[in-house]
Amino acid sequence: MREIASELRGLRGALIPILHAVQEEFGYVGQPDVAVVAEVLNLSVAEVHGVVTFYKDFRRTAAGRTTVAICQAEACRAVGAVGLGEHAKRVVGCGFGETSYDGRITLDEVFCFGNCALGPAVQVGGKLHGRVTPARLDALLGEAR
Repeated sequence: MREIASELRGLRGALIPILHAVQEEFGYVGQPDVAVVAEVLNLSVAEVHGVVTFYKDFRRTAAGRTTVAICQAEACRAVGAVGLGEHAKRVVGCGFGETSYDGRITLDEVFCFGNCALGPAVQVGGKLHGRVTPARLDALLGEAR
């Protein structure tokens, strides 16, 4: 981790690229990583922690084997995304930003995939799906397990 931060610290605005590189390497940016990045960049732990917690792109805990992200932007909400999210929480057994007890699925909420005409939109393992119903979500979750 220290090697990643040291290698990239010369970049202009290095904090975010370093955090992305850490997450790419380890799957998330843990609290020990925050402290090392702060030390390498001569920033306070609070400054680095603030960036990690502000941006939804950064995970603070390890994600499950498959990430399922459900759009909660207005266009998707208008066609059932809220109910779809509640259904997903019941089926997977965890809330948004959490991972199922077996570590297989992490549920996330996002605010727009740019697929508004085909809402509600769901991304499973990086693949985007449109017009997802609860039944279709069940099938996608089954494949993910």
